[in-house]
Amino acid sequence: MRVARVVDGRASSDGDGVKLTRVLEPELAALIDPFLLFDEFRSDTAADYIDGFPPHPHRGFETVTYMMAGRMRHGDNKGNHGDLSPGSVQWMTAARGIVHEEMPQQEQGLMWGFQLWVNLPAAHKMDDPAYQDIAPERIPEVQRANGVQARVVAGSFAGDDGTPVHGPVRGRPTQPTYLDLTVPAGQTFHWTAPAGHTVLVHGIEGEFGVGPDAAPLRPHRMAILRASDTASVLRVQAGDTPGRFLLIAGRPLREPVAHYGPFVMNTREEVMQAVQDYQAGRF
Repeated sequence: MRVARVVDGRASSDGDGVKLTRVLEPELAALIDPFLLFDEFRSDTAADYIDGFPPHPHRGFETVTYMMAGRMRHGDNKGNHGDLSPGSVQWMTAARGIVHEEMPQQEQGLMWGFQLWVNLPAAHKMDDPAYQDIAPERIPEVQRANGVQARVVAGSFAGDDGTPVHGPVRGRPTQPTYLDLTVPAGQTFHWTAPAGHTVLVHGIEGEFGVGPDAAPLRPHRMAILRASDTASVLRVQAGDTPGRFLLIAGRPLREPVAHYGPFVMNTREEVMQAVQDYQAGRF
């Protein structure tokens, strides 16, 4: 697999002033289909995150929050509540509409995590909302003989014996893969991407070379790759120190994207309807 583009994150903010690094945004939807947005929030300064993400709406897609450190509390207007602790994942399907909040459960210390937006196909945008709160112990881990370690959130990953280990998130329409990978210094990671899937590689720690041209990857940088019509192999080479990265992949929808703030639909008219429905309290 070859790298189509490398994107460096930029300083931004969201919610009630939470400072974050925005790596992907919906303006790149055609290139990163079925994904829409990717943020990293990381700070040990309470003022950067303490006001959190007060109640806000979503329609038409899924949000995936992966916590690395700190604690966030989730609540929504469907009666769901969850505690996002280190190593946990929240996979929320907003679908036809949900109003939720994510608020810090700490007043000091490191708050660190990632949020990914995954688009929904037109046929599922008006489904009932759904919510998965996945505790750290539910996420399986796999280690290969060369020292590569993987946490499998979605999709599957095989150990040296070739037996696939499946993540707890299944049955999503974009057939997502979400892996948290640690690679020893100098080692090479290989993974076979499903035919046609878009693949994202996001640097967390260390430096890597991605693809046959060894495109440089480092923290806060993402490599975007396009799989061919047949299964193709992703190659990631670690540098002189151990490294860690996220591997995210999914089946492109190849549908029009109409985006306005927290609403992602297929047409401008559908977005306008989402705004009207939210203002009328129909979420």
